[in-house]
Amino acid sequence: MAEASDKTFDLSMVTPEGAAFEGEAQMIVVPGAAGEIGILPRHAPLVAMLKAGETRIRSENEWTAFATGPGYFKIQRDRAIVLVDDAVRAEQIDVERARQEADEARATLERAEESGEEIDRWVVEQRLRHAENKLRVAGRDESSSLAS
Repeated sequence: MAEASDKTFDLSMVTPEGAAFEGEAQMIVVPGAAGEIGILPRHAPLVAMLKAGETRIRSENEWTAFATGPGYFKIQRDRAIVLVDDAVRAEQIDVERARQEADEARATLERAEESGEEIDRWVVEQRLRHAENKLRVAGRDESSSLAS
């Protein structure tokens, strides 16, 4: 008979604001820089860069989805750590606020393009990508104006 530890692993998903998830997981799927990475218990050690996307965690036979920002992932000896700049549970995403954030970022980029206004383009593009990611994860992606 398999022990519980053979079916789960310790998982921490951490943002600068603190832990977004702490506990035992049966599986995690993260948005790796080159594609999705699925992790089960007893996985070989791995370190990977993550892009913004959807992170899915299976814990207690239930899936929980998060809109996560870019970051890093490490697994070693049935202990996984996800370090991301942001993580929002799919059901907690404020769709109207995410739309507003995307619209504001697009408007800033357009205004800078037309007027030559000095902006930190990378920061604004990241804001737009994050808002679009939240809309995708919430299932309400209406348009994607930036290529990943």
